[in-house]
Parts: sequence; C-alpha cells; structure tokens
Amino acid sequence: MNKIRIAIADDHQIIIDGLVSLLAKYPQLEIVATANSAMSMLELLKKTTVDILLTDVMMPGMNGSELAKQVRERYPAVKIIALSMSGLAQTVSDMIEGADIAGYLLKQTNAAELAAAIQKVYEGGIYFQEDILQELAKLGDEKKKAVPVKITNRERQLIELIEKDYSSKEIAGALNISLHTVETHRKNIMRKTETGNVLLLVKWAYENNILQR
Repeated sequence: MNKIRIAIADDHQIIIDGLVSLLAKYPQLEIVATANSAMSMLELLKKTTVDILLTDVMMPGMNGSELAKQVRERYPAVKIIALSMSGLAQTVSDMIEGADIAGYLLKQTNAAELAAAIQKVYEGGIYFQEDILQELAKLGDEKKKAVPVKITNRERQLIELIEKDYSSKEIAGALNISLHTVETHRKNIMRKTETGNVLLLVKWAYENNILQR
C-alpha cells in the first residue's frame, strides 16, 4: 500500500512535533517535510513529493492562505488541509474561496479525526469539522441576498449526495435518473450558485441552509 506523503507548515515547532507524534501511529501516513514558515515550505516542495499539505492559517510573513494559493498554482496535485486555532466563519470562508483548500480542522482535533480527514482528502473528497460547518451556516444567516437563489427539490437532493462524495454515476443510480440528467442538473446548480467546484458548492449550501448540521 502506498503511503500518503504529508507536509506540515506551522510557525510553532511544538505544534509540528505534536502532529508528527499524533500521526506516527498510522502506518499509512508518512511525514516527509516540515517547516516553520510558508517560504521554507515552498522551498521544500521544490524537492519533495507531497500528497497532502497541512498548514496553519495565521503565520507571520506569508500566511496560510497565501501559501495555499501558491501551492495550488505551482503544485496542483497537492491537496491542502488547513489547521487553525480559529474556526471563525469568515476565516474559513476566505480560505475556501481564496485558497481552494480541501479541508479545515481546528488544532484541538483528535488524531483519529485528523487521520480520517487526511485519508478522505487524499481520496478526492473534502473534510470540514462539524464546528466549522456550523460556523459556515451562521455566516449564511448573517448574509442578506438581494436576489435569492431558487433551488428545486431535485437540485437539493443532488447537493445532498454531492456533499456525501457520490459520483455522478452513483447519484444517477440513487435517484433513478440518467447520467446525462445528473450532469445537466450539476451544471445548472453550479450556474445558479455561481460556484466553480464541489468545495465552493458545499460551502454555499451550508451558508444558505440547503445543507444543515
């Protein structure tokens, strides 16, 4: 079994040491790089193959959001999970919209949840901690839309299945509709919500109470 290669960026060495210790008991995970600054991590990525980057959000100099943007531009195969002390909705929203991250967890998460998040993101999914999803829903409550987006019941069903990582083929089977119909619905949903990918769609759905926790 191929190991999942992980890099960790955090300006506090004690956090890095703690993460390395927490993840050491999972044989499928391998820490291949650590850095105390965004610039140092970018240098390491030039010579290190990485599958998942765990990055702090608030770092001096180049912050986690800017690091994530640059990593996505230079190394698009690397998937990014943000780890932060802050679960404030606006901070999370900025990371999703600006940095195209695939996951967000609070630093006080336990080892099992962190390992599960890494595995899910590695397999192409997204992972947001329960507290983070609740914060996104609160942010939606605070927003006032001039023109509300109308979502049909069928589109709502699709969004719920998309959030559960169902493929288009699996959605077609679950809803007993054709694959072509699923793809048409997906395009319409993305157009209506002005979201360009699954992560932004899920964020939008929580903010607008289409998805709830």
